[in-house]
Amino acid sequence: MPNDIANNLISVNNSIKNAAMNVERNPADVSLVVVSKTQPAKSIQLVIGRGYSVFGENKVQEAEEKWPDLKSAYPESTLHLIGPLQSNKTKRAVQLFDVIETVDRIKIAKALAREMDAQNIYPECYIQVNTGEEPQKTGVLPTDVDAFIKQCCVELKLPIVGLMCIPPAGDNPSLHFGLLSEMAKRNGLHKLSMGMSSDFETAVEFGATSVRVGTAIFGSRPAVKTKE
Repeated sequence: MPNDIANNLISVNNSIKNAAMNVERNPADVSLVVVSKTQPAKSIQLVIGRGYSVFGENKVQEAEEKWPDLKSAYPESTLHLIGPLQSNKTKRAVQLFDVIETVDRIKIAKALAREMDAQNIYPECYIQVNTGEEPQKTGVLPTDVDAFIKQCCVELKLPIVGLMCIPPAGDNPSLHFGLLSEMAKRNGLHKLSMGMSSDFETAVEFGATSVRVGTAIFGSRPAVKTKE
């Protein structure tokens, strides 16, 4: 397993470099966010030992269980929240995460603004856009993005630095990555979190500044058992 992870890291990193060079981008402008959800601390430590320091977690509670110790041991590590955020978890999220990628509705934006001011901690934030307008997914609709960005930046003074999306399964991801890039450009935002294990190379070609990769590094997660 350690050798598999090490080899997978090399493969993913090479793919990022090749995708960037295909469109004449500097590979150094693309950050690999290693998605460590469900992974034990020892696997994360292995990745850190290979020189990677940016990680993504889906749940505040899971991050609480393993990251305080990891952060203490590896203070150079950077932690992104890449899963949905509940309003009752915003206090802890502001304390734990360096980057919050899932600002997806005004209730969360206001809660984050209050907590940041109260704690005097201001993690970078991304607005999650529901580019596929899927009813089962969270995220701001494309038609509402411009007004939402303005409200977050001007009224709430949130440190919004970019946009994030998760394309619908089965769709051509390039359509969604292109749309997200255009929305960011017209709003003066310079960071794009897009692309996962199945499509990160395409995301890099469309301007991603960070890609979120877990399965391609750690392998497929075990299926969740359901009660019969």
